[in-house]
Amino acid sequence: MRTRDENKEKAILREALHMIVKEGFDGLSMQKVAKAAGVSPATIYIYFKDRDDLILQLYARIVEKYFKFILQDFNPESTFAEGMRVQWKRRAQFALEHQEVGLFMEHITYTPLHYRAQEILSPDFRNMMARFSEKAIANGELRQMPNFEVYWSIAFAPLMQLIKSHQVGYTHKGEPFELTDEILYTTLEMVLKALKP
Repeated sequence: MRTRDENKEKAILREALHMIVKEGFDGLSMQKVAKAAGVSPATIYIYFKDRDDLILQLYARIVEKYFKFILQDFNPESTFAEGMRVQWKRRAQFALEHQEVGLFMEHITYTPLHYRAQEILSPDFRNMMARFSEKAIANGELRQMPNFEVYWSIAFAPLMQLIKSHQVGYTHKGEPFELTDEILYTTLEMVLKALKP
């Protein structure tokens, strides 16, 4: 049995990420990834069972890194406003520092693999966020939402739009746009007002 080489595994994952972002999932093949990573097609199967396994493992590692990053300085026992402030700042920072990852996440969100990916993730992050929002509802800081999608569209969709505008570099009117802390927190204040009972 051949031994695993961590550097080869990282190279395969890195090249798969580049390929998916550039060409979408249709452009991803095990042979192409192996060639780009500088390994033989047989070697890639030491690390990944098949193409779907490669994508799912890439997703799991990215999400684990993302969760770890955005939980820095986050305390689920903090006030809702303070917790959201930390989350907005960290989520924006991660998205701006790892643009390729954000594009990959968009790709996978609209595929059947997204639902399979949810099954392999640790529930710890989801449980922490649930505790944070339930506490905020109990303390009268957050209104009860009809479902998660409504909550997400109010709580985080504005942030995602600001990030996209920053990445494009201009507004819908064609004027230059840069996401500053002032814009970030002014928008968050409006979001918090919309979420308050």
